[in-house]
Amino acid sequence: MPVTLTSSPVDTIVWDFGAVLFRWRPQVLLAAALPQRVTDDASAAYWREAFFQSFGGDWAEFDRGTVAADELAQRIARRTGLALDEAHAVIGAVPGELQPLADTVALVHALRGAGHRQFYLSNMPVPYADHLEREHAFVRDFEDGLFSGRVNLIKPDAALFALAEERFGLVPGRTVFVDDHPRNVEAARERGWHAVLATDAQAIEQGLAAHGLLRGALAA
Repeated sequence: MPVTLTSSPVDTIVWDFGAVLFRWRPQVLLAAALPQRVTDDASAAYWREAFFQSFGGDWAEFDRGTVAADELAQRIARRTGLALDEAHAVIGAVPGELQPLADTVALVHALRGAGHRQFYLSNMPVPYADHLEREHAFVRDFEDGLFSGRVNLIKPDAALFALAEERFGLVPGRTVFVDDHPRNVEAARERGWHAVLATDAQAIEQGLAAHGLLRGALAA
């Protein structure tokens, strides 16, 4: 049952990464990594579901940190009929796809300038988490964050949100969560968090403004 939200002002933002702060276009990635198999929109959609399983199944275990990249490639090859090197090619192409989205990163900087607390909560396997921390300095500007692969929990599991509350010292009614998956947004709301469904930078900005954030921050 959803927790009743308080009327306290929102002062903390928790961000998802993929498709929110970092570019994530799985069908484009698959077309580049598997050009002989992904030749049109229909084949791209097929291989997206076959490979990533709607980010459940094998990929979810990779996100959770319970399956390593080599084992993941073997599982996907057996399950889909891809050659092992094809499975590795897709897995290896992910870091290059995860490029910062300038418009939403600008919101992070604006909120930081306004003095708000900011954290991240991302379903991200350890190799990709390491890459993002190493290659993108703004990731280190957050007060703290949780990558699923390092704590063996994934969204939308309530246990991951509970861990975030404990580790970050969150007050649910003063926290807004930004994520592109409706299930994750609903899971946050069930914990008593506010939440914004991220469809693009404009929707995020409008959602945050509706919670009293960003007023005057972007103009500063």
